[in-house]
Amino acid sequence: MGLRESFRAGLARQLGHPSGLRGRIVGAMLNRRNRTAVVRAVAALEVAGGETALDIGFGGGLGLALLLDKAGVVHGVDISATMLDRARGAFRGEIAAGRLVLSAGSMTALPLGDGSVDAVVSTNTVYFIDDLAGAFAEVARVLRPGGRFVLGIGDPDLMSRAPMLTDNGFRIRPVAELESALDGAGLPLRNHERVAHRGLGFHLLVSGK
Repeated sequence: MGLRESFRAGLARQLGHPSGLRGRIVGAMLNRRNRTAVVRAVAALEVAGGETALDIGFGGGLGLALLLDKAGVVHGVDISATMLDRARGAFRGEIAAGRLVLSAGSMTALPLGDGSVDAVVSTNTVYFIDDLAGAFAEVARVLRPGGRFVLGIGDPDLMSRAPMLTDNGFRIRPVAELESALDGAGLPLRNHERVAHRGLGFHLLVSGK
């Protein structure tokens, strides 16, 4: 493996599971690069004051900050110990006040009770999930009746042309496949927004119970 390929593979691994000092750098980078997409995803969730929200795979923590401005209580779930530690440092006050609860976990095994949240958002996460049906079933499980779920993804057609992603474990699915999986989990699509994002394109799939 050449130097360029090695760098790409390392970056792809960090995007999927940030760890250590490099992971912290990647977290800060994700906040900058994905700002437009995350802002739009949280806005599409339409969280009202007093509701409980969940950000799955919160990464650099931008989504947590945006949700804390809107929701009564926010849960953040991430598989990365580095991102969890970073968020604990950035949101000490909110955690102490009980407004933010951080937990280790994944979309396929959410550490929350049945019907415990009103709104769920997750951006740039499904590329790393093998069991899509199981993941969306978990989201449906933790959502209260009438709850909303916003899933944000990069444009699959454009992402599939990026060797750094396709050669390093990113599972890129067509939008239609994601819509079908959401419907199968009892989360029928309510809206499909397309967002211009750094020339790559971004999709927001808004669904709910």
